[in-house]
Amino acid sequence: MVEVGIYGASGYMGGEALRILLEHPQARVAWATSRSGRAAEHFHRNLYGMGVRFVKPQKAGPCDAVLLALPGGQAMELAPRWLAAGTKVIDLGADFRLKSRPDYERVYGRPHTAWELAEEAVYGIPELHRDRIRRARLVANPGCYATAAILALAPLVKARLIDRRRIVVDGLSGTAGAGAEPDVTCYHPEIANNLVLYNVVDHRHTYEMEQELALVGRARVAVHFTTTYVPITRGILTVCHCFPRRKARRDELLDLYRKFYKGERFVKVFDMPPEPEASWNYRPYPWVAATSGTNYCHIGLDVDARRGRVVVFSVLDSLGKGGAHAAVQNLNLMFGLDEASGLGRAGLHPY
Repeated sequence: MVEVGIYGASGYMGGEALRILLEHPQARVAWATSRSGRAAEHFHRNLYGMGVRFVKPQKAGPCDAVLLALPGGQAMELAPRWLAAGTKVIDLGADFRLKSRPDYERVYGRPHTAWELAEEAVYGIPELHRDRIRRARLVANPGCYATAAILALAPLVKARLIDRRRIVVDGLSGTAGAGAEPDVTCYHPEIANNLVLYNVVDHRHTYEMEQELALVGRARVAVHFTTTYVPITRGILTVCHCFPRRKARRDELLDLYRKFYKGERFVKVFDMPPEPEASWNYRPYPWVAATSGTNYCHIGLDVDARRGRVVVFSVLDSLGKGGAHAAVQNLNLMFGLDEASGLGRAGLHPY
């Protein structure tokens, strides 16, 4: 059994990691921290009666792996101590994601105090970095928007089929992405019948998208990314607008995606057959709710041949494949376990 500790277990991301690990057949939660002193069910009623006890951070003891589900800046302070003790670390925050120190310090507005670890950290998308994750002692779990957009765009960028300087991504997020701390934009009377635009240019996750897609395509890319909160709880939808360098058919691109993600358990190229007589043609495209509570990402696409545009849709659970479930997938790889261990569940229906 892999002994796992969770920092920040009272938040949404830490709580989801706790839920998944409690069901994991080859991992055991050694401890889970909260500074509040309150019981686990105070924060996570779904864990009522499951015997979960939170401890203060200073009571965290030795274990094989630590998940850091903490506010920005805290992981860089904690990671060195755990790594020095031989413990593997997965950071669910942003402290180790970027490889440009000037970008990190400007975008996040703080000095980085463990930059040598940021340089060492492996960006935690298994579909792109599986072998490096297996050998890693420190993994930087990606941002939720970044995961969705990178998985949506990687096949096109790698094949050099699109103008890599004109990639437009619209990101729609459920309110869980804002975290458990109260915020007016996530207050039910404000969001329930509303769409809230935020950080519409120079969003932090843009830098992850450009960094990873540049590695895939071996050339710089420019991602023009805008974000919106929508009145759902979990989930990410990215709508990626790309401009092909040559004419491309939808069936050709779907085949490209199927080949790129062949053998990938958790990325599904979505293409249900359309209803020819339907006025509203929605069947061929993925739905956010279908991935809720899972480690799956569903990707669909279409081609506007008349105007020369490819549009790619990517959906995932912001706390699942966009967060805690992806961290468990990385944990499995780091310890030589079955990559899908503890992660095989399908989404809820209805959600």
